[in-house]
Amino acid sequence: MWTCLKCKREFKNTNQSHFCVKPENIEDYIVEQVAEVQPILREICEIVRTAAPYATEKISQHMPTFWQGKNIVQFAAHKQHIGFYPGDEAVAKFAQALTEYETNKGCIRLLLDKALDHDLISDIVKWKVEWLRK
Repeated sequence: MWTCLKCKREFKNTNQSHFCVKPENIEDYIVEQVAEVQPILREICEIVRTAAPYATEKISQHMPTFWQGKNIVQFAAHKQHIGFYPGDEAVAKFAQALTEYETNKGCIRLLLDKALDHDLISDIVKWKVEWLRK
């Protein structure tokens, strides 16, 4: 067992990542991540903000969330990737463009050592906004 020095919670794995306190906003979430991942998360935020300018930003299920009546996308930092969650429908719609990515159940894994495809992320977000309007 491992005990977090900040929040005193016990975990099965040593140095298990977790949030001692729920982040209040997306920037709070980002600054709690390792330094190497922070620029990537900010880059994703900017892409999504541009593609969905009327979306509300919030934290839902401990993840940065862009919301417009329903979740447009969520994302989360992991050890070797960023989980980008546009939902099952978006992953199915963009399946051919996502052949170089590992996907499942509404999730696209963006590897940390691979450059972000701004156009693809933007297209997914724009499509999801339109899809939610239906």
